[in-house]
Amino acid sequence: MVFVENCRHAVAQYQTTDSRQTLWSQSSRACPGYRVQTTTPTIDGFSAKLVLAGSSCNVYGRDIDNLVLDVRYDTASRLHVHIQDAAGKQFQIPSSVLPLDEGHGVTSQDSKLKFSCFQDAETGFGFKVQRGSEVIFDTTGHPLIFEDQYIEITSSLPSNANIYGIGETPDWFRRNTTNTIKTLWARDAQDPFQENVYGSHTIHMELRNGKFHGAYLHNSHGMDIALANSTIQYRVLGGTADFYFFGGPTALDVIDQYTELVGRPKRIPYWSLGFHNCRYGYKSVYEVNDVIANYSKANIPLEVAWTDIDYMDRTRDFTFDPVNFPLAEMKKQLKYLHAHNQKMVLITDPAIQYNSTYGAYARGHGKDVFIKNQDGSEYIGQVWPGYTVFPDWFAPNTSEWWSVELKRYFDKLSIDGMWIDMNEASSFCTGSCGTGKPENEVPPYPWTVNPRPAHRPINANNTLLVPPYAIHNPEIELSDQTIETIALHANGVAEYHVHNLYGYMESRATYDFLREHKPNTRSFLLSRSTFAGSGSIASHWTGDNNASFFDLHVSIASMLDFGIFGIPMIGADICGFLGNTTEELCARWIEVGAFYPFSRDHNVIDAIPQELYRWPTVAEASRRALGIRYALLPYFYTSYQYAVEKGWPVARPLVFEFSDVAKTADNDRQFLIGDGLLISPVLTQGATTVDAFFPQGIWYDWYNYTAIGGANASITLDAPLEHVNVHVRGGKILPAQTPAMTTTDSRKNDFYLIVAADEGGAASGKLYLDDGETLDTPHRWVGFSYTSNGTLCIFQESGSYTIAPPLSAIILLGITNVTSVAVNGEQVKTELTEIGDSTVVEGLNINLNTPSKVLFE
Repeated sequence: MVFVENCRHAVAQYQTTDSRQTLWSQSSRACPGYRVQTTTPTIDGFSAKLVLAGSSCNVYGRDIDNLVLDVRYDTASRLHVHIQDAAGKQFQIPSSVLPLDEGHGVTSQDSKLKFSCFQDAETGFGFKVQRGSEVIFDTTGHPLIFEDQYIEITSSLPSNANIYGIGETPDWFRRNTTNTIKTLWARDAQDPFQENVYGSHTIHMELRNGKFHGAYLHNSHGMDIALANSTIQYRVLGGTADFYFFGGPTALDVIDQYTELVGRPKRIPYWSLGFHNCRYGYKSVYEVNDVIANYSKANIPLEVAWTDIDYMDRTRDFTFDPVNFPLAEMKKQLKYLHAHNQKMVLITDPAIQYNSTYGAYARGHGKDVFIKNQDGSEYIGQVWPGYTVFPDWFAPNTSEWWSVELKRYFDKLSIDGMWIDMNEASSFCTGSCGTGKPENEVPPYPWTVNPRPAHRPINANNTLLVPPYAIHNPEIELSDQTIETIALHANGVAEYHVHNLYGYMESRATYDFLREHKPNTRSFLLSRSTFAGSGSIASHWTGDNNASFFDLHVSIASMLDFGIFGIPMIGADICGFLGNTTEELCARWIEVGAFYPFSRDHNVIDAIPQELYRWPTVAEASRRALGIRYALLPYFYTSYQYAVEKGWPVARPLVFEFSDVAKTADNDRQFLIGDGLLISPVLTQGATTVDAFFPQGIWYDWYNYTAIGGANASITLDAPLEHVNVHVRGGKILPAQTPAMTTTDSRKNDFYLIVAADEGGAASGKLYLDDGETLDTPHRWVGFSYTSNGTLCIFQESGSYTIAPPLSAIILLGITNVTSVAVNGEQVKTELTEIGDSTVVEGLNINLNTPSKVLFE
């Protein structure tokens, strides 16, 4: 393999220049880097031994002298580059925890990505990744630093690069590449702007010259990813440099390639696409009953009634408050919901109260399932019930214990879905603060104590508590607000190495139970903390946002982030979680939140109520926006099936569809559902118009079918308080159904098609449908194609699922002068109504299970 030989023989042939810009990490200049010692070709790549090229610099730990480089062409569009310690002592994510797709392997000649490496006299070993003639990752001029507690790899970027991804962090969708640090350390924080919060996702995408590529670092350690001086720099607190590169070239291609690696999004139950309501602070089951009834009275769809920790007995998992949420009354509520085609979801936290009289703790203690201190005692933090222990997902008995506790819980109340919260994991104290405390002692919450307890002394001598490199986690210690980093798991690994995996592993154990409990039923699982691959087992919401117009805007960017992260079932707390919302804000928020893939109203205890029926204008805005959502449930579901099969996000930024239009690069004030529906909401307090950007093409107003000629420019649209601007993209066909108050009832209604003609008079689209509940259901893909000669072809692509309701109407956008309609060659009697430049055809009775041809003349 010639490029391997070039890598080995390039010593002293390559010299860096003084024009190299200085990064913040000044110490890297003193590090010698590595040199290639030997190489071994393989069928689909090669392996090389790297040795330290000079004296150790030990900048943030101890240099590791001997490394192994493995390069493998996994697929034609995915390249795996792994640099690890030769001794194999550095922690790596076990494949039993997060299995990755290995790909079938291809030769370098068959790969669209090329790897080359070089030896620099000053900075040592470096490498490049190319797509065609374009270099998409380049460490030239930057030494590799590989130490026991610090790894640094730097790649050049174009000036003002278009970078997306890296999180979880509330931020604008397009990342600022000037002096920006993204910290990855799962943290219970109330959505502070541009800081690290609940999940950890290293995947990033770059748009360059109209094409996308991506990179993913498979590592569970805390890290900073710095964007500055036209570079991206990874600063990782341990593990290995395990990179995957994705060639794209479209944004959807990159996400397809990434989710193929870490896991495709899981199949969802159809009902989860309905509207959900929750709040922290409901005082009783009877209050929740009233909420359910009030939604119905207001004629606002409510699919799922949620209850936060209020339902628990002393906030202990798997229990029910005997006074305010007695089990008998909860059963009545669940029975009522099911009788009205509605669902129930309740919350569960991972922390288990430390008390031997509490069955869940006693049984877990007996099976040795909890995280330990270094002396072998149980690690005891503090969460809602008081002093708590934490399940150790690495312990051999934990999954079995968790499943048994959940089965006991479900045997009491067979809820429809699970919500797992506080799983970063969150703890209100630093360290094992409950050690030595009496079992029956329930400490006050730290924020209620005045003065607040002082922070413990810093132990800088323990580098697992205070690592030499301090990532930009805003807490005083990494252990603050979470499990202490020196706590031990059953496999002997310290929390330091696996902290970011906790939420993923709880999600996995919970998902496995749900699959076992109802083997053929699709589960619904919502998790606050996520990691790469979480989308294959769970959905997500963006956590504790604020009731503000600023957070409303940020929610769109966060939703789009999770499309990249492979978690398409995503939404934010509608109307805001923290603080008091306003009538105007809540109206504007439901006009956005009605189009979140996961649509839920939720707010905090002691804030004013914000159910959607509380204000007349909010109620009306909700009926309108949710009316569109429920009409388009077949379109949402079809879009989600693309996520299941290809990883594609349901909610998308304009730049994913119009990557060659520069003005879309940082547009996170609008978004698309699928590729055919544009949402242009008001995000500014007091505004009654919105400047909406329309890419080239024809766009049709949802309400009055008026066409707008997009010219890659903004147009000011009227937007009174109860109105959100929605447009259908020319060239697309959207399947819809007459909406009802629940998804079950909506599924029974007739279908109609929205045929939006493009400039050439053509359009196409698809419908995916199955039973929406089971895993072994048959399916059906139906295709639609409309041509300028007035012919609509309905063709069967695959599957045997029987679609019961007929297609009874077609809305022809941009098409007029229709005087007759023939179906499969026979004239049919229809009602034709022209609205502006469009035509509504009603009175059809077309079977969607068979091919059909509809001619409009």
